[in-house]
Amino acid sequence: MQNRTLETGVGLFLLAGILALLLLALRVSGLSASANTDTYKLYANFDNIAGLTVRAKVTMAGVNIGKVTAIDLDHDTFTGRVTMEVNKRVNNLPSDSTASILTAGLLGEKYIGISVGGDDQLLKDGGVIHDTQSSLVLEDLIGKFLLNSVGKDAK
Repeated sequence: MQNRTLETGVGLFLLAGILALLLLALRVSGLSASANTDTYKLYANFDNIAGLTVRAKVTMAGVNIGKVTAIDLDHDTFTGRVTMEVNKRVNNLPSDSTASILTAGLLGEKYIGISVGGDDQLLKDGGVIHDTQSSLVLEDLIGKFLLNSVGKDAK
């Protein structure tokens, strides 16, 4: 009987450990079991969205206020069109706000940072942020540095 109780205890302990790992994986990946319906959509066009992914964070002053839900190519302007869902509690974004693609940490996770403007008109559901700053691409910077230093040697 004591052996049976020990086996049941070990089984329950393993089940609790597996559930804890599953919960941790969901929290780290940004997935959630419940649908968040208190959001509104904003759009922004970027010249280069290198490294930005769907479900990336949208932040303002370092606080998470939403997430990226879609990334498409705008066939009229040939730019990357990003669709963001922003929490409705952040409903006072001026229409001249700036959206920038930023890099977090050493691993280079990309996210969108919104800087608040000063206009009296506010962004509504379906609004477009026109002032954007594209992603910084390390390869482009290295290429510019190398080409600039080669040009100096030739003179």
